[in-house]
Amino acid sequence: MWCSTLGCLVMLILSLLAAPLATTAQPRGKIPRVAVLETTSQERPTPCLFAFQQGLRDLGYVEGQTILFDYRYGEGHVDRLPALAAELVQLTPDVFWTFSDAAAWAAKRATTSIPIVVGASVGLVEQGLVASTAQPGGNLTGLELPATEVSGKRLELFKDAVPTVSRVAVLVDPAQAAHADVPSNIVREAQALGVQLQRVEAGAPAAFEAAFTAMVQGGADALLIMESPLFAAHRQQLLALALQHKLPTMAYGRLYAEAGGLLSYGADPRELCQRSAGFVHKILHGVKPAALPIERAEFKLVVNLKTAEALGVTVPPTFLFRADEVIK
Repeated sequence: MWCSTLGCLVMLILSLLAAPLATTAQPRGKIPRVAVLETTSQERPTPCLFAFQQGLRDLGYVEGQTILFDYRYGEGHVDRLPALAAELVQLTPDVFWTFSDAAAWAAKRATTSIPIVVGASVGLVEQGLVASTAQPGGNLTGLELPATEVSGKRLELFKDAVPTVSRVAVLVDPAQAAHADVPSNIVREAQALGVQLQRVEAGAPAAFEAAFTAMVQGGADALLIMESPLFAAHRQQLLALALQHKLPTMAYGRLYAEAGGLLSYGADPRELCQRSAGFVHKILHGVKPAALPIERAEFKLVVNLKTAEALGVTVPPTFLFRADEVIK
């Protein structure tokens, strides 16, 4: 079709201007998929999963629209995690997200290529999940709770807050590899404080009652709760039993103190899991897990005076002055 020189020039310019618009109107690439491997149940997920999801929302992600999730739940059975991790690998997710060392190990053994982000686990370096905090190496990174290495400090704080404590039951989750040497790893600190330790295991909520019966029969007058996704998910039940048996408690993270525990010293795992969303975001934008150093938690001491009153415990004013937070 004939056109004037000026008319043809105008049409050419308009077509060039329209080209970028047509390009941006094309469908976006595939929506990124995140595989979530949980140790607990779908009905009772860990608080960290909610925190992780909130972290992604804060970054602008919308589930079902800009990000997709594939969930698998161990239902409290650690032996199921390897098979569940293998199922998730078959779905070819862009990144794995886990919370707990057992789930992290299952994911790591299931894939050496898919990036894995650990929301909050205990001693990633000590367990051999990563080479070092500065250079994780491999396909796994995240945030860690160095719980076992501060257990002695927690016991010391416990004795300062409740000087009459003489026999402490230490509640461990047999599914957690980091609990294998607990409380033998703090015997020296216990001896220096004049405290005897009693290891008590509970691998499921159904075992909690029997665990407290064992504590009472063993003469425990206080309870140290080790960090575990199982204990975190069922902390209200644990702390209600502790109050029922008049046992002051020391645990890891503010979530225990706010749920009725007497003392907590450590980080709030929920904060770490919320921060772990940033790791996933960076990986989805091309950053390799090996280039993301492991981040460690900041510890805080929290005292619940409501629980102290219910237990008939008087916490020394000097100890309250040292606390980062006092719940009244």
